[in-house]
Amino acid sequence: MKSNWPARIAGAAAGLANGLFGGGGGMVFLPILSRWGGLAQRKLYATCVGVIFSVCLVSAAVYLWRGGVSLYAALPYLAGGLIGGFLGGKLYGRVSTKLLKWLFAAFLFYAGVKYLL
Repeated sequence: MKSNWPARIAGAAAGLANGLFGGGGGMVFLPILSRWGGLAQRKLYATCVGVIFSVCLVSAAVYLWRGGVSLYAALPYLAGGLIGGFLGGKLYGRVSTKLLKWLFAAFLFYAGVKYLL
């Protein structure tokens, strides 16, 4: 029987990154899941989103409980994020996996540079 410990450790690493940085669990989880998950590329991205969604819910609940969230400040971003998430989900099957990889890498690079500056 295959051990689930690597998956549990990967999930814990993604959750830790998400909790510490307020996001970014996908940056940890996507490369790990692509190596050990054995999923086709499209199913890989969708599975990562599904896992990160629940990780984000837990992190958000902890932030809310500790008083670290300004719902008033978050509302405009939430509205746009919901619309963008819907549109991204609708476009998902129409974008090549090669372009998805490049977009993801470009986003990570941009975010990394912005954090350093």
